[in-house]
Amino acid sequence: MQSSRFVLCGLLLCLATSVLGSEPFRFDQMAQSRRIEGFDLSPDGRSIAFGIAVADLDENRMRSTIWIVPSEGGEGRALTSGDKRDSSARFSPDGRSLAFLSDRDGTSQIWLLDLAGGEPRKATSFPTGIDAFRWSPDGRWFVVTSETFPDCSNTACLAKHVEERKKAKIKGRIAEGLLFRHWDSWKDGLRTHVWKIPATSTDAGAVDLTPGDHDAPVFSVGGEEDFEVSPDGRELAYSSKTEGVDAISTNADIWLAPLDGKGRPTDITIGNPAFDGAPHFSPDGRWIAYRAQKRPGFESDRFRLMLYDRAKRENRSLTEGFDNWVDEFQWSPDSKTLFFISHVAAKSAIFRLPVSGGAPEEIWRGGGAVQLRVSSDGRRLFFSESSLTRAAELGSIGIDGKNHSMLTRVNDRLFRDSSLGAVSERFTAAADGSRLQAWVVLPPGFDPSKKYPAVFMIHGGPQGAWTDSWSYRWNPEVWAGYGYVVYAPNPRGSTGWGQKFVDEISTDWGGKAYDDLMRQADDLASLPYVDKSRIGAAGASYGGYMIDWIAGHTDRFRCLVSHDGMFETNSAGLETEELWFSYWEFGGWPWKSPVYEKWNPMRFAENFKTPTLVVTSERDYRVPFGQGLQFFSALQIQKVPSKLLMFPDEGHWVLKPGNSRLWHAVVMDWLHRWLGGAAADANALETAYSVTK
Repeated sequence: MQSSRFVLCGLLLCLATSVLGSEPFRFDQMAQSRRIEGFDLSPDGRSIAFGIAVADLDENRMRSTIWIVPSEGGEGRALTSGDKRDSSARFSPDGRSLAFLSDRDGTSQIWLLDLAGGEPRKATSFPTGIDAFRWSPDGRWFVVTSETFPDCSNTACLAKHVEERKKAKIKGRIAEGLLFRHWDSWKDGLRTHVWKIPATSTDAGAVDLTPGDHDAPVFSVGGEEDFEVSPDGRELAYSSKTEGVDAISTNADIWLAPLDGKGRPTDITIGNPAFDGAPHFSPDGRWIAYRAQKRPGFESDRFRLMLYDRAKRENRSLTEGFDNWVDEFQWSPDSKTLFFISHVAAKSAIFRLPVSGGAPEEIWRGGGAVQLRVSSDGRRLFFSESSLTRAAELGSIGIDGKNHSMLTRVNDRLFRDSSLGAVSERFTAAADGSRLQAWVVLPPGFDPSKKYPAVFMIHGGPQGAWTDSWSYRWNPEVWAGYGYVVYAPNPRGSTGWGQKFVDEISTDWGGKAYDDLMRQADDLASLPYVDKSRIGAAGASYGGYMIDWIAGHTDRFRCLVSHDGMFETNSAGLETEELWFSYWEFGGWPWKSPVYEKWNPMRFAENFKTPTLVVTSERDYRVPFGQGLQFFSALQIQKVPSKLLMFPDEGHWVLKPGNSRLWHAVVMDWLHRWLGGAAADANALETAYSVTK
């Protein structure tokens, strides 16, 4: 298939030249990086507390510590030490102490550190552990989320249940309703609730603020904290679904509950049948801003920024004319302006929006931006930023979009000593004339006179995008470090080009998106420095599905890598836990909708020819690992060269650093075998404990 191209046909908009260094940037280099985690601004605006995580490959886990740095930039210093997980630092309202989560005593609890000096002391011993927390405005309470037993109203009851489960010899599970497992864990009768815990005494005074057999707040990918305390300390805002609809509905509402635990909660978004979440009170307490979708059942509908007037009890949209998603947002200190992050055309952008009305004003566009915060004087924005060529650091910018500065440089030495490949963009025309964008990452030390093997990398979602941001899972620079030209396309369904472009993949998984990808694959093959006979394709989640679909529809690729992809759409539609997803994406239930069969990769197994690596994990409940086993079995039956990599202790993502090391070794070994890039880490390959030939 030959695609028509825009005038731009060479390497375009070069964003980074090869960084001079002694070694190509591969997995071992990435594993040495220091990972910036969540941060918080001090009440006086002078300091930022944040986490730094490092990988412990031998122990197959992450370690992290709490650091502090001046908000104007300067030398940072560590506040905690050790080999456990210290994270989620939050300054007390008076700025004198810092609370953070730590598992140093075996379970995740809140610890307190006096900033005047001294050692951290344990502040909570909550029986079921603490997942996230906030201070009450007066500093007297912690408001926390925890996976708890819905029949318990006190910590003694929770402790009793925990002890009984520890002693239980029989581990059978019984379910009488949906949702009984989610992402990577079984619910086991547990629900996320918000509790109020005294900050200066024991957990005995804890109060369940969201009782009932429901999750409150609801789960969100990325761990967004869907709860907040009002500035006067009287109310809690949180997002929750009604009981019994967890698996089949996206409809969550914003609720207000008294912080004293007395009285019934009030639903303030009851008129919207779709998702409402991420409530944030304005500093003056007049408003609650939140994100909302309009179409029930569609988890990738456009996220709007909404405003609730607490006095008038009225809701209105602030971004109805804005055609991309509103991601994280924050209030200005004077309650007159909202700032939010969106990603537009594969980059992050920060917008300013007056509450009084008007269109969002873009004030900054760059690489990946997350964790937006506003300075106490309202003059600067702070955020974590990264790019395809740089791991995340803390940065800031004026609210006018000027005077950008970096506050941390925790990986300067690592990147100085490593060689990274140049990054550029490519643009191709779709069949209907839509403009298709892709990232190209070249191998370090690139020589345009040579021919290189290439990897066509397909993103998941399917409503997602390859953006100019750093990743510790599918990192194009790491793949380029093994000698491959990496081509990361954003076909139909990708976010950042308007909601219509996003919508056009639903019920059409193997249609226009496949055509887009094949046109972009033509573009990759046309590059003069790419060896057409040595191009592979790889993808995860929806990208894994597309690899499975490609296996039955074209033999243009030399090899394939399928990670956690749907293979048999009928069974996958009911094996998954968030059933609204398959219902929306395939137009109904499997026994009624013909769409499942239309886009079912299994029906084309007789066409399989391309050597394929299949990766799956036992704790993946989004795309259950039976899908990968079916795909591998079909490949073997068809006598196609194939390999299976399975992790018993991972979910939809491979997150543990030792597992990630093995994952990279197996993937790179497969690519080396069929495409001829650099050899994989032989020592890492030996860590797999089961081999069948």
